[in-house]
Amino acid sequence: MPEGCEVIVADNASTDGSLRLMASQFPDIRVIALDRNYGFTGGYNRAFLALEDLYEYFLLINSDIEVPPSGWLEPLLAYMDAHPDCGACAPKLHAWQERDSFEYAGAAGGFIDRYGYPFCRGRVLKTLERDYGQYDTPRTVFWASGACLLVRSAIYRELGGLDERFFAHMEEIDLCWRMQRAGYHVTVVPASTVWHIGGGTLPASSPTKLFLNYRNNLLMLHNNLPKRGRIRTRMVLDGLSAAVYLFTGQWRSVAAVWRAHRDFRRLKGQNGHTLIPCTARYTKPVWPTTDRWIIPMAVVNTKKTFNFVHSL
Repeated sequence: MPEGCEVIVADNASTDGSLRLMASQFPDIRVIALDRNYGFTGGYNRAFLALEDLYEYFLLINSDIEVPPSGWLEPLLAYMDAHPDCGACAPKLHAWQERDSFEYAGAAGGFIDRYGYPFCRGRVLKTLERDYGQYDTPRTVFWASGACLLVRSAIYRELGGLDERFFAHMEEIDLCWRMQRAGYHVTVVPASTVWHIGGGTLPASSPTKLFLNYRNNLLMLHNNLPKRGRIRTRMVLDGLSAAVYLFTGQWRSVAAVWRAHRDFRRLKGQNGHTLIPCTARYTKPVWPTTDRWIIPMAVVNTKKTFNFVHSL
């Protein structure tokens, strides 16, 4: 661990004996024990609020991330030190199961299409690329995965932290989008690589995960788009997705989409930054990184790679 860095574990009221393990196996590691499960968003916000302004940078890192023995954090810190206009940066994310392949959650940095569908360098829809150095240049991206994300603590607080209405899923895309609206940029630093198991909390087939993804995507668009026309179009597209689930007998998925839209309507007028008030001035609108709809482009083309699809 580089000098001046500290490992801190935030426990979201776990019930699996994690706190006992920490006390017995890692007694010197600082633990922030929360009174209930506040989700990814609320857990990080409360942990970072407890640290006050003691640290220049916060590293969001999931419990299912494996890091190399050394040399992975230094490139991230060096990039942030050299680029004061960078609000957040991240390493390349490889799959823990297939070490030389990109991982679904963030790969080598993410983008979104005109309707808010995310895709990544190294991952389009469910197609993952092997890493043979094709994304080994530092690159400004639209978003980077919250599985391992280094942020400036002052900017994190300025933006009000993570939007707690999200609970989990897509909250980091929203944060990265708001950073850009406030005049900062987000970068992937490929000199650093970590491995992510992924799906440890909610498997890809979980209706709860589907619900969170649909709802939070709408909240993200509502937070950041100056005009609402694309949100209405996205809701229509969600309805078409629900129709597909219906015709294929996926009843729980249909219910997840319905609940997501119901919750979006309930939450869209609420403030997700009451714990850490947002003081940022959003100086400019930032539109999605491509004016195309990525799903039909990727479906009709057999070459589902970022470089191919993004160039169409």
